[in-house]
Amino acid sequence: MSATARAASALSRPFSVRGLTARNRIAMAPMTRQFSPDGVPGQDVADYYTRRAAADVGLIITEGTYVDHESAGTSDRVPRFHGEAALAGWAHVADSVHRAGGAIIPQLWHVGVTRTEGAGPVPDAEPVGPSGISLSGEPKGRAMTQKDLDDVIAAFADAAAAAERLGFDGAELHGAHGYLIDQFLWSGSNRRTDAYGGDLVARTRFAAEIVAACRAAVSDAFPLFFRMSQWKADAYEAKLAETPQELDALLTPLAEAGVDVFHASTRRYWLPEFEDSDLNLAGWVKKISGRPTLTVGSVGLDGDFFSAFQGNDSSVTGIEQLLDRMERDEFDMVAVGRALIADPEWAAKTLRGRTEDITPFAAEMLKTLH
Repeated sequence: MSATARAASALSRPFSVRGLTARNRIAMAPMTRQFSPDGVPGQDVADYYTRRAAADVGLIITEGTYVDHESAGTSDRVPRFHGEAALAGWAHVADSVHRAGGAIIPQLWHVGVTRTEGAGPVPDAEPVGPSGISLSGEPKGRAMTQKDLDDVIAAFADAAAAAERLGFDGAELHGAHGYLIDQFLWSGSNRRTDAYGGDLVARTRFAAEIVAACRAAVSDAFPLFFRMSQWKADAYEAKLAETPQELDALLTPLAEAGVDVFHASTRRYWLPEFEDSDLNLAGWVKKISGRPTLTVGSVGLDGDFFSAFQGNDSSVTGIEQLLDRMERDEFDMVAVGRALIADPEWAAKTLRGRTEDITPFAAEMLKTLH
């Protein structure tokens, strides 16, 4: 079978979960772009996502959007998922993507203790996290009280309900990369001695309560995605789970709380997660949890995304290994990041055998919204 036929066969199948149906197995990965002044996504943001939906991306996962908590954000230019103006902007984005034939879910986000003190959108908001320490273990911000926890849980639930009300097809909770939810999951940042800290299962409690609150706030037709990762923004070798057994302990409470799909973030999708198996993280998560998964990490490019922030470009590469794994049903969807920034038509070109026409990624592309 030709590469084009393989790509079409593996990636063109529809994907359905609860009331969401994506026309194919290609998703746009969430990527912070900071083109929403005062937290409000405008026409340029709508055009940016719609351009990709019109070129055969099946599921758009938006950039991270701040939930309604004063410490949730760390930039005035990252969109929010609360307030009349921001929600009106997002309603327009969702409608525009739908008219182009795509499905779309927002990623709901709280940065936790990684917040830069004095930054917007609430300059005097104190960074908060599990234990009042940074990801590197230095004192920073303050440990969250029970009221803080309750307020953040409610903020996520309100955002999920708003997403359904605005016509989105689901919502993704950002539980990865060292942000607030992940700060509770990781032993390096969670030093609590109450019910939200301790062993791995106890460290999942906050995340599971957020999932359960969101599940209760939306209808049965509305799926919840959960983005997770081993690595953190300041700790690339960090591990939530050293073994499949530990991963099982992490996933079970989240699945039981109502996660429908796990989005397993890795820097390079082809690397095995544990010894004695070729399965990547998304493959292991699917095997253990029984839930559908998305894989992500340097799809179609020869360099990982950290190199982009150092000003490095990436060349286009083949996706043969990805297709091998898709054909084995190792995971259910693939999320594509910088390759879709570089070329809004990446999905259409990949599905139709026009890979020689794919535009390579250049770091300069991060400076504009196209």
